[in-house]
Amino acid sequence: MEKIICGIQQMGIGVPNVEAAWKWYRKFFGVNVKVFEEAADAPLMTRYTGGKVHSRTATLALSMEGGGGFEIWQFTSRPTEKASFDIKAGDFGLYICKIKSRNVGNSFEYFKKNGAELLNSEPIVSPNGKPTFFAKDPNGNIFQIVEGRGYFSSTKHLSGCGGAAGTVIGVSDIDRSLPLYRDILGYDCIEYDTTGTFEDLQLLVGGEGQFRRVLLTHSAARKGPFARLLGPTEIELIQSIDRSDCRKIFENRFWGDWGFIHLCFDVQGMNTLMQECQEKGFPFTVDSSDTFDMGEAGGRFSYIEDPDGTWIEFVETHKVPVMKKLGWYINLKNKKPGQHLPNWILKAMGLNKVKG
Repeated sequence: MEKIICGIQQMGIGVPNVEAAWKWYRKFFGVNVKVFEEAADAPLMTRYTGGKVHSRTATLALSMEGGGGFEIWQFTSRPTEKASFDIKAGDFGLYICKIKSRNVGNSFEYFKKNGAELLNSEPIVSPNGKPTFFAKDPNGNIFQIVEGRGYFSSTKHLSGCGGAAGTVIGVSDIDRSLPLYRDILGYDCIEYDTTGTFEDLQLLVGGEGQFRRVLLTHSAARKGPFARLLGPTEIELIQSIDRSDCRKIFENRFWGDWGFIHLCFDVQGMNTLMQECQEKGFPFTVDSSDTFDMGEAGGRFSYIEDPDGTWIEFVETHKVPVMKKLGWYINLKNKKPGQHLPNWILKAMGLNKVKG
């Protein structure tokens, strides 16, 4: 089967309290459709959890506006640890989750009115000339609200926001990272490639000095069962030019600890993808090899690392709930590669909406 990158399925977010975090995400982003919720051990992730099996609880939530979801993840066998140092621009890993907005100015006013911690006194202009602003969740994770593209439906959420529209990743060498993000993941369009000092980086994550920034988008519309719901996304790579003390954001910590833990892509053709990653120097480090069971969903998952150790997850979805109360699940194992699910089935997933 050909390799198909269907879109960003979710951003993994390690938090100390899943319910409290998800309530905030529902209020400000409208990410209120529960795909699954499960408490269990994570035996396949011992490579990244100190060689021991740890327990966790995880909730996968989506917005029917479109965009990637959140896998909100909490250790239950140990405390969730923060980084022991102040994370600064130029450090390696996932800094920021981008969130799509129908109207950035209106979203800013909603965030301000409802007491969110804003990092701008008003919306600013990003290097691509579009309005944007930044906010922190109660756990200190930074979200960038950007002008949205490719909406799936209108939920009329008061914030005007939808799901994840991409991410910002710190790397040591952008040119060394492009074979992964551009060639394997399909972000083949460079929206900008600029070097300089940037006010937003100084404000957000102590980004003093010179940086190179590259914003990547994809020219081809994504294919696959959930592609219309997940929609178009972007990845921004940031490289420090003059820092000599850059560190990994998850240095001396476990996968699942506090912060953005992984960027997950919904895919088809996992075996073909595995071969391509191996040939291009990004071998699978974790592979469930067959269907894993998340209680209410199932599939095959794998992980690779980018050149600086940032975790990228791939999920080939085999089963997902539509209406759990009626026992209605979608079986995708034998679906034609690249085929979209009908919109009415995707919209039916919205019946799993959680209020409040």
